[in-house]
Amino acid sequence: MRRDTCVERILDLLRKNRQGLTLQNIFKELAVQRKERAKIESHLLDLENKKLVRRVRNRYLLPPESDLVRGRFETFGRGFGFVIRDGGKGEDVYVPARYAKGAMHGDAVEILARESGGRGGRNEGRVVRILKKERKAIVGVFSERMGAPFIVPFDAASPEEVPLVSRGSLFPKPGMIVAADRGRMVLTDVFGFPDDPGVDVRVVIRKYGLAEAFTETVLAEAEETAARPRDPEGRADYREWTTFTIDGEHAQDFDDAIGIKSFDDGRALLSVHIADVSHYVRPGTALDRSAYDRGTSAYFPGLTLPMLPERLSNDVCSLRPREDRLTMSVLLEIAPDGSVLRSEFHPSIIRTAERLTYTAVFKIFEGDADERSRYAALVPDLLAMRELARKLRARRVDDGSLDFDLLEPELVYQEGRLASIATFAQNEAHKLIEEFMVAANVAVAAHLSRRKIPSIFRVHPAPAVGDLEKLRDTLLPFGIIRPAPDKIRPADLQAAIRAAEGKSAGKFVNVQILRAMRLAAYSERNAGHYGLAQPDYTHFTSPIRRYPDLVVHRSLTAAPFDPSALPGIALHSSEQERKADAAEQDLVEWRIFRFLKDKLGEEFNGLVVDAARSGLVVELDDLFVRGHLSFDDLGAATGSPRPGARSGPPGRKPRPRIELGQSVTVVLAAVDPILRRMTLVPA
Repeated sequence: MRRDTCVERILDLLRKNRQGLTLQNIFKELAVQRKERAKIESHLLDLENKKLVRRVRNRYLLPPESDLVRGRFETFGRGFGFVIRDGGKGEDVYVPARYAKGAMHGDAVEILARESGGRGGRNEGRVVRILKKERKAIVGVFSERMGAPFIVPFDAASPEEVPLVSRGSLFPKPGMIVAADRGRMVLTDVFGFPDDPGVDVRVVIRKYGLAEAFTETVLAEAEETAARPRDPEGRADYREWTTFTIDGEHAQDFDDAIGIKSFDDGRALLSVHIADVSHYVRPGTALDRSAYDRGTSAYFPGLTLPMLPERLSNDVCSLRPREDRLTMSVLLEIAPDGSVLRSEFHPSIIRTAERLTYTAVFKIFEGDADERSRYAALVPDLLAMRELARKLRARRVDDGSLDFDLLEPELVYQEGRLASIATFAQNEAHKLIEEFMVAANVAVAAHLSRRKIPSIFRVHPAPAVGDLEKLRDTLLPFGIIRPAPDKIRPADLQAAIRAAEGKSAGKFVNVQILRAMRLAAYSERNAGHYGLAQPDYTHFTSPIRRYPDLVVHRSLTAAPFDPSALPGIALHSSEQERKADAAEQDLVEWRIFRFLKDKLGEEFNGLVVDAARSGLVVELDDLFVRGHLSFDDLGAATGSPRPGARSGPPGRKPRPRIELGQSVTVVLAAVDPILRRMTLVPA
């Protein structure tokens, strides 16, 4: 019997017998032959030493339940990982690579945790077993040693070679990116060398298990359902209302349109019209099963993996200008102070007047004469919308909603090659659409809750008190967050963001607050949204690209579906969203790291965002990637002690006092795009 199999059988046996078993009982239950008993005793001793099993008198037991933690394993290949506890309760548990037991990023695991034994005084644990493997395939770099095949996985806690059982029928060269079946450890795919055209996209798609092509059955259903008549019968007819879409320059799926009517007393009637995907995608169809499986659309530079076939997403469901389209409409009567007085919900039909872009609308807001002339008929409505959006935003922030203003990278290509990294920031046109969509989502969630209609909600739990305590300690030197951790409210965090706005530490403060937040997710229970300070929230406004929004539409129209399926839909949709987001970020980071290969030796400005045992983590300004600045290099650069210096561990040279949130100038010394690693040295 293999050692791993034998150990797992022992642990499974003790899990079923929480009262413990004697050695003889274990031999009997496992049907161990006499010649194998010494091995069992050796395994038990090893488990005792690792504190995975304890012995009380003559009985072997698992540790107390309080020591066993279940959660999701996360790692970025830096020699360790963390387990995010199920339910988000309690601090994350630090897991050194030597205790990861083959767990990979995203796996559901059970660990044995012990307090304050780990990195930086954090809880430390070791993986006892992998409950669910996030991915069936391992993706990594192929290598050979004495003719034997190995793979260096991308998603393991450390970049160590893992032996393969077989190459299968494939013959990759060392350094190529490959995939292997995680159960059989046999090669299944060869993607090519990392810098080969298109390899990075294919690898990321495979790594995260994203769906690409639609089946012939799904495509045929899409064609058939697209031919359904757009009958206005039973729908509110808003085709005579002035409505329009506002999207990015390259957008194809226009799933939301807006309109406004202003009154002399300062009230406004905001109309938000969302593509009625539920008319075309019916429960139980192949089209619906495909949309459920995907859960969301994924967006990469130059490539979209849509949730729905393009016949629907870019055609009959897309709210194209001057074409009749079926929609679900939310009408909100809003008071002069930004409060919602009344809301209505209707299946509807609209015909948008124009397809606007964020750039054009922002230019109109800035007084651009050409754009104002081009869209003269819409300018009064746009200006009224700007005023309304400002009121809604001010009221939302006053109510305690968190209002982050983080920048994002935008990859700029010339002749097919990445030429530069630009900074994408939201302008007022983006924020206008955001406010209106949030208002519609809140109204729909409140309506569903009041009427106790089963549906999917978007929930965001409050941060753990332990995470707020660490946040408070981190930000205390900046003097911008003072309440006790258990007293911190969203409004206090928003006050901290405002206090740091415009200061050198502003970005750092935003990042630290975001790190303290738990992830938002989907749930069949309406548990409120901490970040928005809303008791009711859902996702209603993007059914072309998010499956939960489609479910919410069905709830609003009382379309037949099985409410008992909602918990599974919520969980699956949350997982698919997390995968798509991680894949999008992964590809962008990969390309930025590869771009930096040609910048070795150049100086960059950066921000110290974290500290590790061996050095500082520095995020490069305007490049959105992080590198490692070693304490050894800092010591070597500074020489002998001086006032204000902070001494390092024994044997290390003194280094200057560098604080979290401090700006530094560094030189790029080394970069590994595959493992997303970057070595920095002081300038």
